[in-house]
Amino acid sequence: MNGFYGLIDLIKNITLRNVIDIIIVAYILYEFYILIKETRAEQLLKGLIFIIAVMKLSDWLGLVTLYWIIKNTLTVGVIALIIIFQPELRKALEHLGRSRFLTKRFFETDEEIKRVVDEITIAVSNMSHSKTGSLIIIEQETGLNDFVSNGVKIDGIVSSELLENIFFENSPWHDGAVIIRKDRILAAGCVLPLTEQEINKELGTRHRAAIGVTESSDAIAIVVSEETGTISISVNGRLTRGYTVERLKNVLTKILVHNMFSDSTMIKKVKTWLGKTNKK
Repeated sequence: MNGFYGLIDLIKNITLRNVIDIIIVAYILYEFYILIKETRAEQLLKGLIFIIAVMKLSDWLGLVTLYWIIKNTLTVGVIALIIIFQPELRKALEHLGRSRFLTKRFFETDEEIKRVVDEITIAVSNMSHSKTGSLIIIEQETGLNDFVSNGVKIDGIVSSELLENIFFENSPWHDGAVIIRKDRILAAGCVLPLTEQEINKELGTRHRAAIGVTESSDAIAIVVSEETGTISISVNGRLTRGYTVERLKNVLTKILVHNMFSDSTMIKKVKTWLGKTNKK
């Protein structure tokens, strides 16, 4: 009964500051789980929880030797884990760097988005029919200047004619990637990092590069296969294939319009919570 009354007293003494504190901690834990879900880090976390539970149990049972071994192993193991999971840690830090309250606005109007999307889809459609291999990267929140610097600077208005000329078979930039920022083609012939994921063996270097650049950034990658003419899109390190031109146009428009008008994730969730609260 004492525990029950203690819980009642605790609830009565909760302040708005405590509620905000709990919401922030819950949000951080939720985002951390989403970040590591279906990765090697998820299995690692389960293993660490099990080891810590065994360590606490051994301490409670007075198993001094087992407790000492586990405690010292965990101390040394932290350094080893940082080295082993360096790619995952880097990805997590990059993800946190993109989770800002205020986002950049690349497009001011729907008309700007429509024009850029139309030009890209016309070029992709023509290259798909002619089976001209191409890789088009649309920059978003994460800057891609590191990759722009290793290509040939273009700084030209996005147009289907320019894109098709860049990826023309005899073009010196044919094998590289084009990077687009807002309504301009920044550079062509850019070299991108290749993913280390296990992917379909039918997919070539362009597809690996498309996945690679979207693993480390929030860019959108569009690929046209030179073997089949198949149109693919990679977002957040996931490649989807078999797009029609109309579907490609719809997907690009939805993503770019959403990013132009949407608030950050945290702000949206707070607004939703406040909205529900005000209705009550």
